[in-house]
Amino acid sequence: MAVFQNKKFQSSATTNTYGAKYRAMMAKRPFLLFGLPFLAVMIGGSFVLTPATAIRYERHDRKVRQMTREEELSMTKTKRKVDLKEEYYRLAAKDIDNWEQKRVKRLPGETDGVL
Repeated sequence: MAVFQNKKFQSSATTNTYGAKYRAMMAKRPFLLFGLPFLAVMIGGSFVLTPATAIRYERHDRKVRQMTREEELSMTKTKRKVDLKEEYYRLAAKDIDNWEQKRVKRLPGETDGVL
């Protein structure tokens, strides 16, 4: 029996295309034609995206900033200053042992959760 070759037949039309030439060169130098451009894109993309993400976080920081407790209370003039001792004694003065559970009124058509 005859032994067949492993190489496939390549017509002259397919060997002259850019893809066929690239595949042949890729088999010889894979890092130069695939690895190096890939690494260049990854490293270049990192340098390009770093300022973009910095702008994003700076914009977010401008919108949201932490306020001190005094700034929070001074936002509206009607708020009173909070004192933990006063709040404790105010809550202790209430009768918290006698309370009744009440259901919230539901909107029309909304299920009330009772089976």
